Amino acid sequence: MADPRFFTNYGPYTIKDLAKIAKAEIGLDSDPDKLIYDVSPLETSDSKSISFLDNSKYNNLFKNSKAGACVVSPKMSHIAPAGMSLLLSSNPYRSYALIAKTFYPENTKFVTNIHNSAYIDKSVKIGTGCSVGANSVIKRDVILQDNVFIGDGSVISNSVTVGKSTNVASNVTLSHCDIGSNCVIHPGVRIGQRGFGFDMSPEGHLDVPQLGRVIIGDHVEIGANTCVDRGAGPDTIIGDGCKIDNLVQIAHNVQIGRGCVIVAQSGIAGSSRLDDFVVLAGQSGIIGHINIAKGTQIGARSGVMRDTKPGEKIVGNPAIPIREFFRQIATLSKLTKDNKIK
Repeated sequence: MADPRFFTNYGPYTIKDLAKIAKAEIGLDSDPDKLIYDVSPLETSDSKSISFLDNSKYNNLFKNSKAGACVVSPKMSHIAPAGMSLLLSSNPYRSYALIAKTFYPENTKFVTNIHNSAYIDKSVKIGTGCSVGANSVIKRDVILQDNVFIGDGSVISNSVTVGKSTNVASNVTLSHCDIGSNCVIHPGVRIGQRGFGFDMSPEGHLDVPQLGRVIIGDHVEIGANTCVDRGAGPDTIIGDGCKIDNLVQIAHNVQIGRGCVIVAQSGIAGSSRLDDFVVLAGQSGIIGHINIAKGTQIGARSGVMRDTKPGEKIVGNPAIPIREFFRQIATLSKLTKDNKIK
């Protein structure tokens, strides 16, 4: 059960209601009028809660769960405990997310307010329904479109545009950038600072002017303390629908396509390009000036040093195709067991 100090529950809902919300089918012998009051994990659910199963590792938890209802794939329905109502879905995790969002909708509404301690330049254009938090600074010629939220202590530098219904959390700095609509920028994010560009010389490292911008599309989420450097001449670009975790570094001139997922502590060096729907697992690194093709999946702690092919799955350092990686691991394991390596 979610802590009511932080989350408001809008239940209950009937099984029939939840099936419609989750785009799922009601299981055989399930009561469509049964009321469900909350969402919770399999191991802590009670008869008034709904949970989900999308990984066979948790089959035993499912078999012993006291949940009143559960979202499962049709192939797992036969191991459900007696009396549990089932919602059958081809994607239980997504269906559960839709249900959880219904019980606990995101609080996208806020009181329209400009805090009296905020500094806002007289040239700033602010749309309707905006809120600016305490000690924030909004500099010259900034445009905040309708329903933008700026958290406490954030600094929006000259001429930045923030698209409608975008939420900028506390202690964020934005410069040399245009942010799209319906974005979420978490606390501590830095966008648009000077890229790491130097001419290296025994005479001293000369910084190269960084004359580009950062362009961020719509429905992008950027996690806490992530940094996105502005371009050196071309722009740094993040496409629509990208989800970027905490503590990610995106260097100058990087171009990221639509719907990419970048997990925590990953880094992308300058001028590399990610096509649409690329996935970088945690602590991945991509060298500069390479192309990561559409749909590439990169395993955790991988070091990518070459272009990839569409849909390729790679892992390791240097990253290689995943099947080759596991063949190498198996061969090395066999050699050590055979005492061929001392």
